[in-house]
Amino acid sequence: MKKEKGPYIDVGEISEERFGGVRANAKENGEIIKNVFLDVFDILVRESKVSGRTVVFANCDGLTSSRNITEAVIKPVLNFNKPLPDNNCADFLIENVLLTTEVKKEKSLDSAILDILRGNIIVFIDGETECVTVGVQSLPERSLEEPETEVQERGSREGFVENVKTNLTLVRKRLCTVNFKVKMLEIGKTGKTRVAVCYMEDKVKKETLREVMRRLSNTEYDMIYDATYLRQTLDTKRKSMFSMVGTTERPDTFSAKLNEGKVGLLVDGTPFALVVPILFIENFQELDDYFNRPYFATFIRIIRITAFLISVFLPGIFVSICLFHQELLPNDILYSIVLMESNTLFDLTTEALIIHLIYEFVREAGIRMPKAVGHAVSIVGALVIGDAAVSAGLIGAPMLIVVALSAITSLVVSTLYQPTAVLRIGFIAVGGLTGLYGLMLGAAFLIMSLASMNDYGISFLSPLTPYDRSLWRDTFSRAGVTSLEKRIFNINKLN
Repeated sequence: MKKEKGPYIDVGEISEERFGGVRANAKENGEIIKNVFLDVFDILVRESKVSGRTVVFANCDGLTSSRNITEAVIKPVLNFNKPLPDNNCADFLIENVLLTTEVKKEKSLDSAILDILRGNIIVFIDGETECVTVGVQSLPERSLEEPETEVQERGSREGFVENVKTNLTLVRKRLCTVNFKVKMLEIGKTGKTRVAVCYMEDKVKKETLREVMRRLSNTEYDMIYDATYLRQTLDTKRKSMFSMVGTTERPDTFSAKLNEGKVGLLVDGTPFALVVPILFIENFQELDDYFNRPYFATFIRIIRITAFLISVFLPGIFVSICLFHQELLPNDILYSIVLMESNTLFDLTTEALIIHLIYEFVREAGIRMPKAVGHAVSIVGALVIGDAAVSAGLIGAPMLIVVALSAITSLVVSTLYQPTAVLRIGFIAVGGLTGLYGLMLGAAFLIMSLASMNDYGISFLSPLTPYDRSLWRDTFSRAGVTSLEKRIFNINKLN
């Protein structure tokens, strides 16, 4: 059944330029806005007289500050007793009447309606084909808090929030230079979402910036609900488990990435930023590394890399050795493993997969449950299920220890958890079917896949491949502050 058009116009259609330009009749503009937002109680349209001319104000009650509207717009306009000029009245109001700096002119009625939905007040003047948009936003916003996913021992406690202007302010505070540039885009067919493209003019590669802008301009989403939508757009190899588009919740980390010649994106409504391109080695670098002594920072980075390798390969190696290469184990250890695994119901491969899936079940339940009981569910569930399964002879204690160790180490590098969890299952299956030889082939295929990622002209495995020893001062190890300041890293040097 075909849906009939009602007497109102869907607000979602206002971005399609269906209303044309601003009418010279201010009252007509007000009537159009009333029809657009029919049955919408928080859209306010007020009509007044100023020097004998009709003036119409339109705003959204929940998104604007009543005090700012009164003090900066309504009172100055209504108290103006002098005759308004016949021409360029909008410019006259901006220059002589309105008491605010966040003001602009609009010729498109569609753009004016979108400005209402962004927390601005629109002023229509009779006889003018331009309206005045005044920023009087009072958007609901949470206070600045420390990021939960990027906790640091030292450094700033500020994290991004959902307001793109607030996030820009946090970055601008750290990059006090004229080279810091911002291009504000509006992406989405139905709902326009503001996206701030940030870069350092003297550091960024122009080809990288153009490629980012090209991909953003080619997006065909109706609405952008989250920055993840754009992450898929900016990735070349969307089927790969790894990504050259990084995320961060920290303004200081974001500023540091921009200073390295990268392009950053701040999406309105999203409390984290996107950074392109990101190298594989950057997943093992943290802000705390630059607050610690070089020797300790190097030690911690080696720990992170080791944890990643353990989380990916340890269960597969254990399964393959126990099934195909028992001669690699000492007799005492082999005897103990055989003794504990002899009474279990499943073979080692199936056992490893079952334990891993149980861990993912418990982890997901802990994340989705309320915080008050989430941790308790995770801990109690793991203890009860693990102990009961071992006691009942369903799984063996050695395999439980191996999977638990790999699960713990996977949390050390949180940015790589998703590919790590999938790869771990894959290598368990490969190790159980083909042994160590299959694992080595699988590892080689993984390395080749990572080396083939070359978004924006930068290799994902740089500076490992192509090899550049001069850039190793801040990869696996961390050089001293003096050495880092003498040769500031710029990602464009990796081309």
